[in-house]
Amino acid sequence: MVKREIQQEISQRVEFIRRILSKAKAQGIVFGNSGGKDCALVGILCKMACENTLGVIMPCDSKRNYNQDKEDAEALARQFNIETRVVELTQAKKALVDALELTTQTTLPALTNIAPRLRMTTLYAIAASENRIVAGTGNRSEVYMGYFTKWGDGAYDFNPIADLTVTEIYEFLRFLNVPKSIIEKAPSGGLFDGQTDESEMGISYESIDKHLMGLEVEEHERQIIDRYHSRSIHKREKAPVFGE
Repeated sequence: MVKREIQQEISQRVEFIRRILSKAKAQGIVFGNSGGKDCALVGILCKMACENTLGVIMPCDSKRNYNQDKEDAEALARQFNIETRVVELTQAKKALVDALELTTQTTLPALTNIAPRLRMTTLYAIAASENRIVAGTGNRSEVYMGYFTKWGDGAYDFNPIADLTVTEIYEFLRFLNVPKSIIEKAPSGGLFDGQTDESEMGISYESIDKHLMGLEVEEHERQIIDRYHSRSIHKREKAPVFGE
């Protein structure tokens, strides 16, 4: 097995970000700092590429957002000297849900996807106000499974980690000496209390990544992966338009 040159890959990703910034003629970067593994790596790479990098903590509803996730996000920002702001979205979500209830009976999936879309609205409002570009934080494993919110965390101006699996993300985080609390906690979007990615999907990221690497997985795991991938095609493809 060829040894991975993580430092070299970091340098290449930093240069990629700098090219994007230059092309966009932007003065800075903004990303959602959720306290999770993906945003940690994205935040570090963006800070390396651009001093004017802003991480926004956006708690919404979930108790974990206001406690563990917020604390981890702040710890990352302190260690890597990333500017941080907090935008509380709980009341904004409540106001929107109250308005929606007057016109429709909202389902649980619909309600769950509101927070990621409010967060992306927040990031783009800041970006437009301060000539920044929005960094995406989705990894290859999540994208393959469609485990992201369309027009929510699936929206961005650029993404420096979209080719990395969750397993690879952990390699980078350990190399960069990211706080252990971020590395060791169960991956979660923090969309509601008790939620974790793997329990919701019914499969581990380890198995998903093995499949992506062309290795064998259990038959029931392959079926879960195939089901998630096939039903989320619309999230990865450009929306159809007449005449194309």
